[in-house]
Amino acid sequence: MEVISIQPNQFLKALEQEQLKDSMILDVREPYEWEYYHLDEATLIPMQQVPLRMGELPENKDIYIVCAHGVRSYRVAEYLLDNGFDRIINVEGGMAAIGMLRGFQYD
Repeated sequence: MEVISIQPNQFLKALEQEQLKDSMILDVREPYEWEYYHLDEATLIPMQQVPLRMGELPENKDIYIVCAHGVRSYRVAEYLLDNGFDRIINVEGGMAAIGMLRGFQYD
């Protein structure tokens, strides 16, 4: 199954219009990255913990995956698709792109 991706501007628009309230936003960065800047609506599960914590992920909701720049989130999306999840969306550009759109410098 191919990974579906969404552009950060489309993601933010949907988030701001409350179109994602029935979805999960999964942040797969490390805790120190999360503390620096994160979305209040997101749930933190670092990439390395995803295999151990898949039971915390909803099978009946869209899961939007974010990381710092979109690489880890893409890999996690592939992993989840390979393991039976089918409502997975990778957020292109990650928190760097989201921060830029919101006027926050994320390095």
